Amino acid sequence: KFNLAIAAVVAWCGIIGGDCVLYHLGKKFGLEITRLPLIGKHVTKQRIEKIESLFSKYGVLVIGVGRMFAGVRAAMVVAAAMVATSVGITARVLADMNVLSTRTAKIILAAAVFDDILGMVVLAVVAGSASGAGVRWVHLGVLTGEAVAFALFMMFVAPNIVRQLHPRLAKFSTQSSTLVVALAICLFFSWLSVKIGMAAIIGAFFAGLMFADYAPQWNLPPRVGGITAFLAPFFFFDIGSRFNVRLLTANLLTAAIVISLLAVISKLIGCGLPLLREGWTTVFQVGIGMTPRGEVALIVALVGLQSAILSQPAYGVVVLMTIVTTLLAPPILRYLFRDEIRVPVEENASAPIQL
Repeated sequence: KFNLAIAAVVAWCGIIGGDCVLYHLGKKFGLEITRLPLIGKHVTKQRIEKIESLFSKYGVLVIGVGRMFAGVRAAMVVAAAMVATSVGITARVLADMNVLSTRTAKIILAAAVFDDILGMVVLAVVAGSASGAGVRWVHLGVLTGEAVAFALFMMFVAPNIVRQLHPRLAKFSTQSSTLVVALAICLFFSWLSVKIGMAAIIGAFFAGLMFADYAPQWNLPPRVGGITAFLAPFFFFDIGSRFNVRLLTANLLTAAIVISLLAVISKLIGCGLPLLREGWTTVFQVGIGMTPRGEVALIVALVGLQSAILSQPAYGVVVLMTIVTTLLAPPILRYLFRDEIRVPVEENASAPIQL
């Protein structure tokens, strides 16, 4: 019978033994090799002294990272999935409770956007390390700058553009003109977001922010809701079809539970605790509000699986963690925002759905 603990100990001893053998071979024959004419011509004494000086400063760090990075790539993909926050799910939960206008909700949504940017940057580093070309740091820096600039533009400039378009859209004769324009802009910014290197949902979320002030007036929420209800199942079908149910073992479920607990605790500490001066209620509201990973974590996991960084069991752990955090957050948020929930206006509740 296969014993995972014994196999891990044997594998670790083999790795350490191999490293020790290579170390002693290099120590014994390294300098002798530099005395060969062909090698000594390029590896001069001055260069050896410079290498020794650099190694005394950074040698341990370089060897540690270089030796262990291949083994932690999968962990970094899981970490990137845990960094992410589903803007769509969080915004939908807060909207259903009619608390989107509160300061806490705005903090959650703004932080969730930049959370996803950080997650995509981490994913780009890991994916680059898995490719033969390695991590292209210049490209990564440009990607990060583009992502931040895109986010700032969409938050502060794009709403003004819609404000200027509003009088012109009112002159259109068809009732669906505003919906068509909104969907066109949504698709464009989703495409642009992908070109920059972020998830398409980030661009779609920003497009929604553009129309936030005029969405009720143009009756966009109920009409877009019908499209969402039709298309969303296809995405989750694709995610589920890649998950091998036969891998659901006791060890995998245990790992998924531990990862899910860490996913909740990390958001409470990293996102909620900095707001401690505003009270524990705000800490838990922001921390739990940032907990749903949703489609963002699934996208990260899917990229990791397609890049051969994640194994099927690791992919299953991320999928289960996503399910747990997504289902856990809404009821807790409803309880935490119980004093701020407002009853929706009857006119908005009974607005006719136009397609």
